[in-house]
Amino acid sequence: MTDEKAVLHRYLTTARDALLWKLEGLGEYDIRRPMTPTGSNLLGLVKHVASVADGYFGEVFGRPSGEPLPWFDDDAEPNGDMYATTDESRDDIVALHHRCWARVDATIEALDLDAVGHVSWWTEAHSHPTLQTIIVHMIAETNRHAGHADIIRETIDGVVGLRENVSNLPEEDATWWDGYHQRVEDAARVASSS
Repeated sequence: MTDEKAVLHRYLTTARDALLWKLEGLGEYDIRRPMTPTGSNLLGLVKHVASVADGYFGEVFGRPSGEPLPWFDDDAEPNGDMYATTDESRDDIVALHHRCWARVDATIEALDLDAVGHVSWWTEAHSHPTLQTIIVHMIAETNRHAGHADIIRETIDGVVGLRENVSNLPEEDATWWDGYHQRVEDAARVASSS
């Protein structure tokens, strides 16, 4: 891989690994339960991002996986890619994640950054992006959903960070965080009363 491609690939890999890590240590209910009014949930985020990546790095570059993803069929339930059905286990979704990302890695390895694909669901003016554009697009997409997962996971059990033992937060005790939280709340109240 070229240096530039390797850097882009590393950022994509870091984001997808962070997203998957958010499932670690949680039971079935917690990885599946809707944590926002729109139903956002950890296992659904993993399923969605893996499925979308598979399309962007497969179909777009003439390398379709052939793996059925029925939640993308024309007659599929809306948002069927955003949650795990009762017939889909954690192991099923994690295995899907690994298969899809292995195909992504193979496409990145096989093609040059300036290889051109075709995204049929984008406007015609933008429908022929390069591999580099798709990698950047998926870094943004994956990090966006990893951010959703960060908030969901912190809400469930207080676990934060990029990966195990890397919180990306100052090493402060709970008392400090309680005080910090209160300072943020106080600032919001003062600002809202001005």
